[in-house]
Amino acid sequence: MTDVLPTDLTAHPWFFCGIGGSGMLPLATILRAKGAQVAGSDRSFDQGRSPEKFASLEKRGFTLFPQDGSGITSGDQTLVASAAVEDTVPEVVRAQELGCARLTRAELLSRLFNSAPISIGIAGTSGKSTVTGMLGWILDRTGNDPTIMNGAVMKNYVSDAAPFASARVGSGDVFVSEVDESDGSIALYRPTVSVLLNVSLDHKSIEQLRVLFRNFLQAGQFAAVNLDNDESQWLAEGRPDAITFAIDDPSARIGVEPGSISQTPTAIAALIVDRESDTGYGLHLNMPGRHNLANALAAIAGAVAAGVSVEDAIDALGSFTGLARRFDIVGTSPSGITVIDDFGHNPEKCAATLRTLKQHDGRILAFFQPHGYGPLRQMGNELAETFAKLLGPDDRTILCDPVYFGGTVDRSEGSERIVQRIRDSGGTADYIASRKECGERLAEMALPGDRIVIMGARDDTLSHFAADLLQKIS
Repeated sequence: MTDVLPTDLTAHPWFFCGIGGSGMLPLATILRAKGAQVAGSDRSFDQGRSPEKFASLEKRGFTLFPQDGSGITSGDQTLVASAAVEDTVPEVVRAQELGCARLTRAELLSRLFNSAPISIGIAGTSGKSTVTGMLGWILDRTGNDPTIMNGAVMKNYVSDAAPFASARVGSGDVFVSEVDESDGSIALYRPTVSVLLNVSLDHKSIEQLRVLFRNFLQAGQFAAVNLDNDESQWLAEGRPDAITFAIDDPSARIGVEPGSISQTPTAIAALIVDRESDTGYGLHLNMPGRHNLANALAAIAGAVAAGVSVEDAIDALGSFTGLARRFDIVGTSPSGITVIDDFGHNPEKCAATLRTLKQHDGRILAFFQPHGYGPLRQMGNELAETFAKLLGPDDRTILCDPVYFGGTVDRSEGSERIVQRIRDSGGTADYIASRKECGERLAEMALPGDRIVIMGARDDTLSHFAADLLQKIS
């Protein structure tokens, strides 16, 4: 296979292996909206998971095939497949036989991103999808008609015609996208504006992350950086021209007036200060938690770097409705038990969600499905510390086995090890291998006033699990 492609990316047919994935679906949507012929396959489609998603894709003109290689019919097609997809997968085998060009998700995204007249990249360990949605919405509301590439469904753009709106295709010059450091592909992007949110342990070591994020910051013509995170603050020293933001650091240009933060279980408000002009503006965000206030500051700073005023950015955020699976309140039962669907899967994301929950009364029942055996080995100790330290003696953590849809990954170390470490650190946790049985246990133990949070990534069916649990306890 080759990666030599025509300049016009709509001039030939595309085939996405794993088209329903959070990184693949928005890319396929953007290409299709630009006029390209797009087909795909997905293991979840074959297994009958998330049927509504694939029905929506077919309704919108995507041709779907079983993941058996039958969709690869011509050497003119370009195969888009994750770098982790093995060479034995039928689509890869067939594409090699026909001499099809092949790109990874990141390679395709970076080509679209780098070809835009104005490109804004959102990077960091946590908050990328939310800030991408916020910044895209700001640019939309201020008349820039952006294209937005996101890894999550943006509620502002959901409609009957687009129920899985993780992308928006505009006709303006601006392309906004989150960029991923987990596979090192962040090095492919050449942003007009580099936005760095935070740096903490996730898929790579801190030393590796420092190099990747430093290079990303240096690549941007303009930059916006968070001064509340020690690592990103250190990296900001290399970009003295950056627009800085922070909740707590008083040296940041975009900040928060001390004592002005007010929170409810579903929202947060504060007086935002532009210290360059010494002006303040009231922000009301329809999302809870200090981490989302930090996300809003990042979006404002990124928008300012792109030429939007602080006032206009804050005004736009007042109508931002959030992202699916980001502290997404599924509902509350008649007895007062609330179920929350959340994407928390690394220590930083889980901590942000748990801190938000602990701001308000009520016991927390935290269900966590690890997003793979490899990540569990990489960050298991830190995850255990997070649940043990942030939850109280009345709260409870329940883990099932990591998500696994096939492949050759080493499954020798699983969730039971993490549960034991939570207990060793003073927390209360249970390991129940089956997710179905976890749901039954949660329904049995839930009491009026409890908050049940469903946490995990890489598995769309977690949302169904949360909805079914709410129905069960109702």
